[in-house]
Amino acid sequence: MPTTPTSASGSPSSMDFHPRPRGGEPRPWAFPEPRRETLPNGLTLLRCHRPGQQVVAVEINLDAPLDAEPEGLDGVATLMARALSEGTDKHDAEEFAAELERCGATLDAHADHPGVRVALEVPSSRLPKALGLLADALRAPAFAPSEVERLVQNRLDEIPHELANPARRAARQFYRELFEEGTRISRPRQGTEETVGRIDAAAVRAFYETHVRPATTTVVVVGDFSEIDLDTALAETLGAWTGSQAPAREVRPVSSDDAGRVVIVDRPGAVQTQLLIGRVGPDRHDRVWPAQLLGIYTLGGTPTARLDRVLREEKGYTYGVRAFAQVLRPPGTDGSPGTALLAISGSIATDVTGPALEDLWGVLRRVADEGLTDDERDFAVRNLVGVAPLKYEMAVSVAGTLADQVEQGLPDDFQARLYAALAETGTVEVTAATVSAFPPDRLVTVLVGDAEQIADPVRELGIGEVTVVRGG
Repeated sequence: MPTTPTSASGSPSSMDFHPRPRGGEPRPWAFPEPRRETLPNGLTLLRCHRPGQQVVAVEINLDAPLDAEPEGLDGVATLMARALSEGTDKHDAEEFAAELERCGATLDAHADHPGVRVALEVPSSRLPKALGLLADALRAPAFAPSEVERLVQNRLDEIPHELANPARRAARQFYRELFEEGTRISRPRQGTEETVGRIDAAAVRAFYETHVRPATTTVVVVGDFSEIDLDTALAETLGAWTGSQAPAREVRPVSSDDAGRVVIVDRPGAVQTQLLIGRVGPDRHDRVWPAQLLGIYTLGGTPTARLDRVLREEKGYTYGVRAFAQVLRPPGTDGSPGTALLAISGSIATDVTGPALEDLWGVLRRVADEGLTDDERDFAVRNLVGVAPLKYEMAVSVAGTLADQVEQGLPDDFQARLYAALAETGTVEVTAATVSAFPPDRLVTVLVGDAEQIADPVRELGIGEVTVVRGG
C-alpha cells in the first residue's frame, strides 16, 4: 500500500511541487550567410564564422565532373579523388596519413556527376597545419604507381559486392534504363570492371592536370575563427597554390525516357524484391522545387508518410518505403534545365510484390484524385523547416550545404530563401507538384527479385511493359 512520506523525526511531511518550467520564446534563425571572395590565385572562397564551433569543416569543389572522364576510363575521377590523400611531394602515403592523425583531422574525397568533392574536418587549433596538408594534396599529389595500382585493385574488389547488393544493382539498372544509351550518366559512377582495369597512374595524373586548378576550385570554410588568423593561414596554404586558367567547359543537356515500363533483374530464390521507381524532374533552380520537396516528404519522407502508412502499417508488406529527390546535374551551359532524380525505393516480400505495387500505385492515384491534406502539408513544413536550426548546428552540415549550392550553380542565399518558400507554399501547390513528380503512367520501375515468382503478378497490374534481365 502507498505510505505517507515522513520526516526524520517520524512525523508526516509535506511535499513541495514546483511549477512546470515553461518554454522560452523561440529565437530567430536563418541559414548562415557566407562571405564570398576570390584569392589572388583565382580560387573562390566562402567563409562562414560560427562562434562555438571548435571543429572546422572545409569543403572543396573541384570542377572535374564525370562527363569529363576520357572515353573508356570511367572511374578515373573516383580514383583520382581517392589518390589525393595517398601522398604528396612532401610525404608518402603513410607519412601523410600520420600527419593528418597528428592534427586530429579527417580527409575524404569522392567523385560524382557534378565534380569531385574533398572534405576536411579538424579542430580549429590545428586548422593552419591541416590546411597545409590539404593544399599539398591539391597542389602536388604524388599519384605513386604502387598506390594507384592498390586503389584500382580495391575498386575492382568492390564491384562484385555492389552487384550483389540489391539496392545498388537496382540503381545501376535504373540509370541504364532511364538515360540515353552511351551518355556518361547512364553508366556506373565509379566505373565498371572493364574501365577501371584500364586505369593507371598516368591516366590519373592526366585527368588531374587537365581539370584541377585553383581558378576552377571553390573552398568553403565553416567554424569558429575567433582564435585563428584565417587570412594568413589561407594565404600560406591554399592561396599559394598556382595553376593556369581553364577554358570554359560545356555542360551538355541530359535526355531521359520516362515511358512507363518495368524491368525485372532476375535473382532466383530471392525472398525480397528490391524496388526503385521514378523519373527525372525539376531541380533546385525550378520555382516548383519547394512544393515538390514538400510533396515528396509527404508521400514518403517519414515512417508516417502515405506510402509507409499503407505498405508498412496497414499491409505489412515492407519495413519501409521512401520517396526522395536527388540532384544529378546542374543546368547546361546552353540554358537547358538541371536534372534531378525523383524516386521511390524500398524492399518488399517476394510473395506480395504484385499486391504491394498495386497498393503503391493506388496511393499515387489517390493523391492525383483527392489531393493531399492541409495536415499533411503542415506536418511536412514543421519537420523540414522546424528542425533546420538543429540540422545546421554543426559546421560540417553548413559547409556541405554551401558546397552543394556551389556545385549546382545556386546563389549563396538559396537555402535561406528555400526555408521561407517552404513555409509559404500551400497545399494545392504541394499536391500539384507531387502529381507532376510521380504520374502513375510515366514511371520507370526496376525490380530486383525472383522473376519466376513476380513477373506474372506485375504484368497483371498494367503499369507498363515488363522485361526480364537475366544475370542479376
